[in-house]
Amino acid sequence: MIRKLLFIPLVLTLGACATKGEMSLALQDIEEMKGRLIQTEKGLTLVKADSREIAEKSSREALKNLDALRKGTADMQANLDSMRVDLQVMTGKVDELGQAAKKPFDDISLLKEDTAKSVVNMDERIKKLESDLAQVSARIAAVSKSLETPESLYKQGLDALNSGEAEKSREMLAKFKEQFPDHKLAANAGYWIGETYYREKNYEQAVLEFQKVIKDYPGKEKVPAAMLKQGMAFKELGDVKSARFVFKDLIEKFPRAEEVGAAKEALSKLK
Repeated sequence: MIRKLLFIPLVLTLGACATKGEMSLALQDIEEMKGRLIQTEKGLTLVKADSREIAEKSSREALKNLDALRKGTADMQANLDSMRVDLQVMTGKVDELGQAAKKPFDDISLLKEDTAKSVVNMDERIKKLESDLAQVSARIAAVSKSLETPESLYKQGLDALNSGEAEKSREMLAKFKEQFPDHKLAANAGYWIGETYYREKNYEQAVLEFQKVIKDYPGKEKVPAAMLKQGMAFKELGDVKSARFVFKDLIEKFPRAEEVGAAKEALSKLK
């Protein structure tokens, strides 16, 4: 959406004394900086419009566009930081030229004055851009929070797990449980947190997470699944006794659960 601006190094050649040519080089660098500022200002205008549109839509479709908008603002902030550094370098060079420009030539004096004014003007424009960008970033954060529904957060957690990002999935699902502890999917979120540890082969932690589902959500449909996976985790840990107990408990308490078949098969293979 927003083209990343290229870093243009500032090169100001200083000789023993300031000359018209050296001042001209300073002005040339300033013109290049002006071009970068114009592009950044245009980009910020687009970001403002996009953020307003997303805020007005307040829909799931708008939520999908937030990632691109966040990336755009991050790129723009990097460009502003770069220009801020360049401007500081330029200010130092202009000061050096001003000290060296002792020749009583009107054209050099005028160039020096124009250069100083341009630097001050760009500093003011960068400050305004930084202020505007901070406001846009705050708006994006607010919109993101308002559009984040329980279902979308839960789905993000599952999508991350299915993509092989267990740690990211765990973070999203834990956030879901923290923000929506009484949601109908809370037990499911707890189960999938246990699954993230199981897939990482952290069986001890998986046992603990599945136990939370069994204890905190009795009667929920994910309890049999949590018991099955807990038994499998015990088996992986070499704790056959605990695995056998959990599988038998599952079969007795939930005889009609679809996990019973897998539990019976696993139980028959225990030695």
